[in-house]
Amino acid sequence: MDPLKTESYDYHLPEDLIATIPASPRDSCKLLVYNRADKSITHSVFSKIDSFLPKNCSIVCNDTKVIKARIFGKKPTGGKVELLINKPLNSTEVSCLIRGKIHLGIKLSFAENLISTVKELKEDGSRVVVFTQDEKVLCFEELILVLDKIGHIPLPPYINREDNKDDESEYQSVFSQNSGAVAAPTASLHFTPELFETIKANHQTEFLTLHVGAGTFKPVEADVITEHPMHSEYYNIPASALDLIHSQKPILAIGTTVTRTIEFYARTQKSEGEANLFLHPNNPPLRINHLLTNFHLPKSTLLMLVASFVGLEESQHIYAQAIENKYRFFSYGDAMLIL
Repeated sequence: MDPLKTESYDYHLPEDLIATIPASPRDSCKLLVYNRADKSITHSVFSKIDSFLPKNCSIVCNDTKVIKARIFGKKPTGGKVELLINKPLNSTEVSCLIRGKIHLGIKLSFAENLISTVKELKEDGSRVVVFTQDEKVLCFEELILVLDKIGHIPLPPYINREDNKDDESEYQSVFSQNSGAVAAPTASLHFTPELFETIKANHQTEFLTLHVGAGTFKPVEADVITEHPMHSEYYNIPASALDLIHSQKPILAIGTTVTRTIEFYARTQKSEGEANLFLHPNNPPLRINHLLTNFHLPKSTLLMLVASFVGLEESQHIYAQAIENKYRFFSYGDAMLIL
């Protein structure tokens, strides 16, 4: 198998292993522990994660908060329309995905007198939109307040159900703080407040912010993975996290978003901006030592990121073991710890 060929990252997943609701309590989910030193696999539960962590490792988490990014409204003709916020482009322009045919200049209306005007049609299918309320142009922070009233939690398409009230809390980490993501950093979802306090008591724990965009679900369609146009996402690394990154301490990244952020910094030395790093077996991590993550979609950049830690063949072996042992996959699914 060629690690640069997209087809190498395909696998068959039985549909009943796609998690559509979260584990309850959060830390009751399964945990697969993979040790790179001896290629061993241990099956456990997430509540026992601290017993597997090296005593000297520090932890970095993503404190982004998922916004109610999906809204439903009407076209001028009265037809229904669905709009998904992707990310702000500047103080007033927002990148969005809009279902159905949309032309330049169209005004879409939503509850709370919210109007979106399409300013640009991008080749990647996204739309540049400006939002107004009572004829006042909204900045992104003001838009988030309106979305809190009228929007829906943007569950990934493979969950294949409407969002409900429980998702408003379950699709957020216990340490979510900075609003702006349209998808959860899902490795974070397994922590209960009590377990996270235990982890913090035993390990130095720092935070950064990366606002996960809709591009995280975009499958790799090119035959060769390096030809995939990687999406970019806003990130910020505060001083305390930078101090840890600059130290010699081993780091456990809680999720692929933390990994991409720190690895982007390791290559650019920029503590804030837009990260578009694509990690794969030919571009492995430079700074992250350990990874906590979920089980990812076939042919996804996230699966390729996992392979950047363990190699293509081992990633295939791990996933085969997870399927055989009936692990739950994707955003609300079980967890994997790579040591």
